[in-house]
Amino acid sequence: MTSPAERYANSKARQVEFGTSLPDFRATLSFDLDPFQAEACRKVAEGHGVLVAAPTGAGKTVVGEFAIFQAMAENRKAFYTTPIKALSNQKFTELVKVYGPEQVGLLTGDTSINSEAQIVVMTTEVLRNMLYADSQTLDGLGYVIMDEVHYLADKFRGAVWEEVIIHLPSNVQIISLSATVSNAEEFGGWLDTVRGDTDIIVSEVRPVPLFQHVMVGPNLVDLFAEDVAFDKVAEGDIKASVNPELRKLVRSHSHSPGGRVQRGRGRGAPRGPQRAPGLSQRVSRSSVIARLDRAGLLPAIFFIFSRKGCDMAVQQCAMADLRLTTNEEAAQIAQALDEVACRIPNEDLDVLEFWSWRDGLVRGFASHHAGLLPIFKEIVEDLFARNLVKVVFATETLALGVNMPARSVVLEKLVKFNGESHVQISSGEYTQLTGRAGRRGIDVEGHSIVLWNPDMEPEALAGLASRRTYPLNSSFRPTYNMSTNLLAQFGLEQTRQILESSFAQYQADRSVVGMARQVRSREESLAGYAKSMECHLGDFTEYLKLQRELAALEKTAAKSRRHERRSAAERSLQAVIRGDVVDLPGGRRFGRAVVVALDEAMYNPRHTVLTEEGQLRRLSAEDLNGPLQIVSRIRIPKGFTGKSPKERRDLASSLRNAIYDHRPPRQDAQSFDFEGADSFEREIEKLRLQLRDHPCHACSERDDHMRWADRYWKLKKDTEKARRNIRGRTNTIATQFDKVCKVLEQFGYLLPSEDGEDFSITDSGRRLRRIYGERDLLTSQVLETGKLTGLKPEELCAVVAFLVYQGRRDYDRPDPKMPTEKIADIFTQTINIWGPLSDAEEALGLNPTAPPESGLIWPMYKWARGSSLNSALRGTDLAPGDFVRWAKQVIDTLDQFAKNTDLPPQLVRGAYQAVDSIKRGVVAYSNVLD
Repeated sequence: MTSPAERYANSKARQVEFGTSLPDFRATLSFDLDPFQAEACRKVAEGHGVLVAAPTGAGKTVVGEFAIFQAMAENRKAFYTTPIKALSNQKFTELVKVYGPEQVGLLTGDTSINSEAQIVVMTTEVLRNMLYADSQTLDGLGYVIMDEVHYLADKFRGAVWEEVIIHLPSNVQIISLSATVSNAEEFGGWLDTVRGDTDIIVSEVRPVPLFQHVMVGPNLVDLFAEDVAFDKVAEGDIKASVNPELRKLVRSHSHSPGGRVQRGRGRGAPRGPQRAPGLSQRVSRSSVIARLDRAGLLPAIFFIFSRKGCDMAVQQCAMADLRLTTNEEAAQIAQALDEVACRIPNEDLDVLEFWSWRDGLVRGFASHHAGLLPIFKEIVEDLFARNLVKVVFATETLALGVNMPARSVVLEKLVKFNGESHVQISSGEYTQLTGRAGRRGIDVEGHSIVLWNPDMEPEALAGLASRRTYPLNSSFRPTYNMSTNLLAQFGLEQTRQILESSFAQYQADRSVVGMARQVRSREESLAGYAKSMECHLGDFTEYLKLQRELAALEKTAAKSRRHERRSAAERSLQAVIRGDVVDLPGGRRFGRAVVVALDEAMYNPRHTVLTEEGQLRRLSAEDLNGPLQIVSRIRIPKGFTGKSPKERRDLASSLRNAIYDHRPPRQDAQSFDFEGADSFEREIEKLRLQLRDHPCHACSERDDHMRWADRYWKLKKDTEKARRNIRGRTNTIATQFDKVCKVLEQFGYLLPSEDGEDFSITDSGRRLRRIYGERDLLTSQVLETGKLTGLKPEELCAVVAFLVYQGRRDYDRPDPKMPTEKIADIFTQTINIWGPLSDAEEALGLNPTAPPESGLIWPMYKWARGSSLNSALRGTDLAPGDFVRWAKQVIDTLDQFAKNTDLPPQLVRGAYQAVDSIKRGVVAYSNVLD
């Protein structure tokens, strides 16, 4: 029962709503607004901007939907922006159901539906481009809803959110919807500074409470001793301690006499006694799922930080004959999948592994990651939302944005690869991932389950699960495109003021005090470490420096050897022909063999060879420690397939005869030479001698000193980095902008005024204003050569492919033979353009533009010429979903060319034709919306 004070407050709040459209909006809802929703809606009704930060599934979007409702009542436009196309498609479908197709439009990079409607859903980049183009579509705009605004922390795309927030007209109300962040007040303070009246509404309460569990073997136990939901622990209201039964279970071993007995106590935990397994026991994924099913914890999302791991999990469940669906559910799934299959060319279904994918879904489980075709991902999302699919194995990208909640979330590991090394996930990431558990209106509670492994400490896991530090940090930086657009619209002085008003600069100015305090603390620790590593025989810091130099040089030398061997092996594989007798330099398949079948792959072909023992094997660069040695040739019988033992024995006999008189000395893997090896070895040996001769090398306490020295070195690097950050804080963004302008001036995109107080934009600069992307200036410079005009559509697609593509592998590959001489010529010229550009950037301390990459050239060229998906992807490591995603980016860039009125008409026509050549098959039918 509410108190008199609460009833009075509610009465006053209702009075505020009269005269606004909020009462009418409430009448359209089938539920009562939560307090934070009501407060945010009232602020919007009063004409304020709002920042709403609340947990996943709390219902933040209701505030955005009210802004749209109010816009319709006022006959003004409302834009609903999202970070990804999948979210835009999802929101478009929802709004069409409410307002009808005539009132709602959709604008993404490659989709335009009813763009002048009163409500338009779009990706944030589209709105940014509108603002720079001063588009007429902005006329009458009253509200912009920025969903998932915490994406502004994204390293690659986050700057777009700040650009939009800064540039939107002052009369436009911005409704910012964010996940729970620990610095909402700071972000809201910046919004208030740049936009005016902005209210911050934060809700820490999950609408569905979340309970934490750990699975040790088949046993599901509570993480905390207290029966308390996650948000209560995270708020700090309750100091939760680790479940003592979990500690006991962890300490037990596989052969403990009689086994330990424990009882689950929490929601979803097993009832009754359970025998404790040892840590050495591994429980299969299918067994974990079966255990969750018995506990009533499905549907579930398993987060696996690997695409391959997700696909393997599906295979393992299929091999275990796991089935989670009823016959009726399986029939519904099959019908939905067959409708999808009808939209994909038959020849592409096999390369997409459709039938094995279909089998898993019909059984009730599937994977979800960026390598899947978009239409496959969306059908998984749809079937999961309909409770037909019970388990999804997903990468962490699913935690960001797409509305796909579950009853429980399973974390297989708390460590992920960040592109450089394996690191533990942060408390913020843990919050994002587990936040998917608990479906509002369906579940009474949600559950997160961490699978135990011996490297896990219960207290560390409890600490991770009880903190919700998810700071929102700006990734804003001036780009070449952004700088030319700002200068063209506002001039130099006002542009600097705009950049200095960014959230990045706001954070930089506020953070210096805290950073200085942190540096002082680290300096005290450094002094202590230095004292602990003192050696009576000599200067241990000097000894440590020698060790570090030696380790770095050895690592560089090893990497160079691996790269040279890999490249030499690939080149030799591309050079052999059928019938070549080759000597295999080391590796897993040492010996001689004859090439019996060639793989036509462009990169790392896997030829079929027959060994002296008569065995057929596939041979790739990974199997070799250097290039193949061609020692002879023999004739391969016509029609040889290698299927019969007699065929293989006869050819093996011919092979042995051919090499009997020609046995060159085998090249040992360790002695393989490469350019620069001698200089590396000389320098390494020199450092080793210096290290052995150093007085500290003979110290009996050297290992102890080294442990302290390692800590000292790591902390010293972190401290130096913090000092550099402090030195660069003042006017950080404007300083970076000045460097960008110097590059633009150097390459002819800007001309300084006579008094040096401003810049004018050249013709090249005007063209650059319409080029968006990671390689914006490089792309513009390639356009300036004029060589893209007159290319065939497939050639233009291939050129744009190497301007947008960035491979996932970190090793270099020899560039393949290009499809045509024109493409080869433009690729070579692009490399020549990129060299001076990256040199200029590095000289100024800017992050260099990424070099063009050739990995997408052949697939895009073949696809644009009409090849099947199987043919286009043959010989590459591109997943179908990746290919479609990159094809969309190629289309986005071609659209930029087509809409750039400063480009030659012939190139504009060619860009339109190129788009048509790509937009077919799986690329055209890449989402459910189509």
